[in-house]
Amino acid sequence: RRGEMAKSTQLIDNEVFRAFATYTAIVLLKMMLMSLITAYFRITRKAFVNPEDTASFGKGESAKKYLRTDADVERVRRGHLNDLENIVPFVGIGLLYALSGPELSTALLHFRIFTGARILHTFAYLIPLPQPSRGLSWAVGYATTFSMAYKVLKTAWLL
Repeated sequence: RRGEMAKSTQLIDNEVFRAFATYTAIVLLKMMLMSLITAYFRITRKAFVNPEDTASFGKGESAKKYLRTDADVERVRRGHLNDLENIVPFVGIGLLYALSGPELSTALLHFRIFTGARILHTFAYLIPLPQPSRGLSWAVGYATTFSMAYKVLKTAWLL
């Protein structure tokens, strides 16, 4: 079946698609966790951007001091934005890649490398780890998605 596009009725039986679904669920859950971490940091640092979010801290001028930015909150937000910029393309390209008929071992390698790189990137952002750890983890994930895109184009357009 190598090199053939999978039929939609075969997806549930397709090991590559099941692997894609597994690793996609992992990175999407990780991305969702970043929202919760952002909320946690906002609450614990008392740093909000919307006036209605400060209501439990008082009214008027007493609540305005909580309308502020915080370095820790902004760091988590940047990590979350980076997830959006990288995980969303992985999901789209990864789906096309899974449907392009790759070998299971090659597909698993792509999915595992991307997932590991994104998890490392999150730790590098949140801890923070010294550079180039964050940059390298980003580059590895990006290159993995690019590799899958190349395979899709090669298969679909016979490049």
